[in-house]
Amino acid sequence: MRVSGKLMAVAFLAASAAFVGMFAQAQTAPSGKAPTYNTAKIKLLAGKQVFSFTQSTADPAGYCEKAKHYDYTWFEMQHSTLEYKDIEAMIAACPRVAATPMIRLPDAQEWHIQHATDIGALGVIIPTVDDVDRAREGAKWARYPPVGRRSQGQGQYGMIWGINGINYRQTINDNMLVVIMIETPTGVANTFDIASVPGVDVVITGNNDLSSFSGYPQTDDRYHALVKEVHDSTIRAGKIFGQAAATYATGPYSYDARFFQNGPSNDGYVPAGGRGRGPVNVNAPPKGEEP
Repeated sequence: MRVSGKLMAVAFLAASAAFVGMFAQAQTAPSGKAPTYNTAKIKLLAGKQVFSFTQSTADPAGYCEKAKHYDYTWFEMQHSTLEYKDIEAMIAACPRVAATPMIRLPDAQEWHIQHATDIGALGVIIPTVDDVDRAREGAKWARYPPVGRRSQGQGQYGMIWGINGINYRQTINDNMLVVIMIETPTGVANTFDIASVPGVDVVITGNNDLSSFSGYPQTDDRYHALVKEVHDSTIRAGKIFGQAAATYATGPYSYDARFFQNGPSNDGYVPAGGRGRGPVNVNAPPKGEEP
């Protein structure tokens, strides 16, 4: 399904009134320099947990319905055939909807992150980070100078976020979220250095892959020791900790774990299909949610 330019324009106009109300509630970033319109980041900085649904297909109508109910959207580009033009059309179909648009990329290459930010994503999720070099790449290309190396070019980002007096170029650095995934024992061992990289905001475990790469089932004490090391190192570095598996939102380390893939919606909404669900079952055995 494709969205025409005319339909995009109608969507922008229809969403403008809603955005005025959202912006009126926006908080000031810790730097005091820019309004924070990334609502997922507002919640994280307030110490709240955030949950997503996962969008893996090109379905603007389905995306717009689900995105009304969650903190952020996990657009899946590592394990799906979604293309940038597909995500661009979905973001345009309902701009400034409740769920902050974020994309899990296949890697930390400049062109991947540039495309993600230019189409309007307010966050990138970098998988399988083993060392500081990959973490630095993710952080560097996601923000403009002087703190990063993002190039200023063309894209629909300005039509979505640079309205109502907001200067996108001067505010996006404070609104960007860079999420790093630790999924291997090597990454676990380097977590403190990875989390300490300037520009890295959140560090999460990729639960299924961490189990796969380590060889330990998620019920194994050795697996939980790895998660604990990621948790402890991330908190020690002063960054936000989370897990791909929302089933851990009420288990060990949940007292300061904030960022999760999938999980409960904000209003009890349960999608008819796909990833993202209703309230977390606290009695359910731990199991991974990350593809």
